[in-house]
Amino acid sequence: MAKEHSFDITAKIDMQLFKNAMNLVDREVSNRYDFKGTPYEINFKEKEKVLVLVASSDNKLDALKDIVVTKLLKQGLSSKVLDELRVEDASGGTRKATLKVVDYIESKEAKKIVAEIKKLKLKVTAQIEGDSIRVKGKNLDDLQKVIKMVRGGEWEAPLVFENMR
Repeated sequence: MAKEHSFDITAKIDMQLFKNAMNLVDREVSNRYDFKGTPYEINFKEKEKVLVLVASSDNKLDALKDIVVTKLLKQGLSSKVLDELRVEDASGGTRKATLKVVDYIESKEAKKIVAEIKKLKLKVTAQIEGDSIRVKGKNLDDLQKVIKMVRGGEWEAPLVFENMR
């Protein structure tokens, strides 16, 4: 009768939603008055999981980043899926921003999440399995409390809860 329930905490993102957001960004920027006649580029390298943004100035680059974040949020993705690696000069007097797409939980952060779950002193077990954290417990209410605590915390990765059994 005492069945064990579990769920996984991951940072996976839906790549189709991400691509849709980038298409929406491209469409909006091509129609915006402040970008008329200025060079810009939105290049998503799926294998390297890198987004490259190129604009004519720092102000235009910041506006482009804001549009990207807005479209990600409208697609239901967190703004934490992008981590800025560097901003540098590009050819033709343009500025280039390289952003990493974050779809994993770093081991240091995973250990911190597990430690926070253990601090709750609930009858649940949390263990790191690859790039996810599996939380098990007999009481569904305890699992809900864990989800609430993790959602309320400030984490680097965009956390997703899945496989609730």
